[in-house]
Amino acid sequence: MNKLIKALIKTIDMAKPVLIQLSDQQFTDSSLPPYYSCIGTHFRHILDFYRCIDEGLATSEVDLTARHRNSEVEFSCGAAISHLEELRKKIKEWAVFPSDKKIWVTDDLGDGRQRLEYTFAALAAQANSHTIHHFALINFMLNQMGIAIAESGFGYNPTTPKQDNFNLTDLN
Repeated sequence: MNKLIKALIKTIDMAKPVLIQLSDQQFTDSSLPPYYSCIGTHFRHILDFYRCIDEGLATSEVDLTARHRNSEVEFSCGAAISHLEELRKKIKEWAVFPSDKKIWVTDDLGDGRQRLEYTFAALAAQANSHTIHHFALINFMLNQMGIAIAESGFGYNPTTPKQDNFNLTDLN
């Protein structure tokens, strides 16, 4: 398995230990300002993003605006785990695509839908960063709810300085 696929799987695998320790009530708690979204909504959004990629890879036409918004995933940790396990299998199947494979990606960048040319590697890297970003939001929400998680790397970009080594000179 190539490094790109391994990275995607490594990121996705961080979710299961978090989901296992949450109740469905915690998963669906939408009481936190300023957005009043729930952890389940973020997981559903992540899965939607990957599903759009998976559905378009064979034809090299990925539409990131064609989201399914599977609400079952928003309300059940068990459903989220099940869908993440399916996603993990699909990502392994993506290893057949060369990283320089050209793919047309349709997305709404804030001013309407646009069709852009990507490579498979660029799209996979975007998916990974997007997932980490949402994991960071989830981690923040868990912190605000007073829930400590055991998965120490959850929501941290690998390039983020570790807190014990962090120093203002790292920002220069």
